[in-house]
Amino acid sequence: MAVPLAVYALSLVPAVLWGFEPVVSKRGMDAGGSALQASLVVVVVDSGLYWLALLALRGTDPLASLSPAAVTVFFVAGLVGTALGRLATFTGVHRVGASINSAGISARPLFATALAFAWLGEPVSLATAAGIVVLVAGLVVLALAKGGDIGGWRPRELLFPLSAAAAFAVGNVVRRYGLETSPATALQAVALNETAALVALAGYAAVRGRWDVLTAPRGTYARFTVSGLLTAVALLSLFAALALPAGRIAVVDPLTGTAPLFTTLFAYFLLRDIERVTYGVVAGAALVVVGAGMITAL
Repeated sequence: MAVPLAVYALSLVPAVLWGFEPVVSKRGMDAGGSALQASLVVVVVDSGLYWLALLALRGTDPLASLSPAAVTVFFVAGLVGTALGRLATFTGVHRVGASINSAGISARPLFATALAFAWLGEPVSLATAAGIVVLVAGLVVLALAKGGDIGGWRPRELLFPLSAAAAFAVGNVVRRYGLETSPATALQAVALNETAALVALAGYAAVRGRWDVLTAPRGTYARFTVSGLLTAVALLSLFAALALPAGRIAVVDPLTGTAPLFTTLFAYFLLRDIERVTYGVVAGAALVVVGAGMITAL
């Protein structure tokens, strides 16, 4: 099946926006924000926008066409792929920096391949194995690049973006399954996804007594709100790409996975005072993107 231009366009929009969003988040963290605060502000903003759009387009019962099973699928995707993934993402931005974190998250196809091999018994081709080697080499280069957060970081802190990558890999598979097996639209799916994340993150904050999410410096809320707006558009575009008949993960994932290249570019120009973008960071990010593309597309 020929892939229409719309799939490419809708897949590249998240790449650019998710390339810029970590730069905004890093500024928020540097101004005194926290990963939990950032995660909550983002899901409040984008889930609110999605539900307003659903009510405007579908009236007072925007989920009438969906069965409880379909709703559950997208809730599960939100709990794993958004709540856990985003919390790990913002922690990674704070610890290792925007450019390193974005590249680490692009290891997502590595985890998707591992899940398919372990749970479904899918074989690993020689080309896929080569992609894994390239991707792992990129992660090693990143760990040794002496870039990222200007205050320094330890290689083990790469576990934060890698944990986010694993969560996003599971979430993407579950979302694609839900879009293929139900009449859900991209807007319905992403609204349910973000609502589940909001419930999970708010519950976590309440149980842990993390009321600092309400008392952070005022400027951090503005920055994280911008992150939420960027994420809202990026997620809707991603869901729209996956919902198209030709929106295969093998096409969509490698394109959205180019986000680290945009993050590296933006960080070089906009985060010079708080982050180092070395040649090693550029090389590592490029290797991760190429390896991820090989794993997904071959």
